[in-house]
Amino acid sequence: MSCEHLICARCSNPVVEGRCATCRAARAELHHHGPSVPPAVVLAVLVGLLFAALVLQRVYG
Repeated sequence: MSCEHLICARCSNPVVEGRCATCRAARAELHHHGPSVPPAVVLAVLVGLLFAALVLQRVYG
């Protein structure tokens, strides 16, 4: 479901604009995708995996 075509009953504006507290709450509820991982954490994990692969290659290669 999308909030692009929804009209707020409280302020009579499109919900996607989020002009009132009700609009913002409805928009947040519709677009809640769960906790996201910051890009810095993803980069740190990739660098860690690369480092581990290089160490393993040095030890066993």
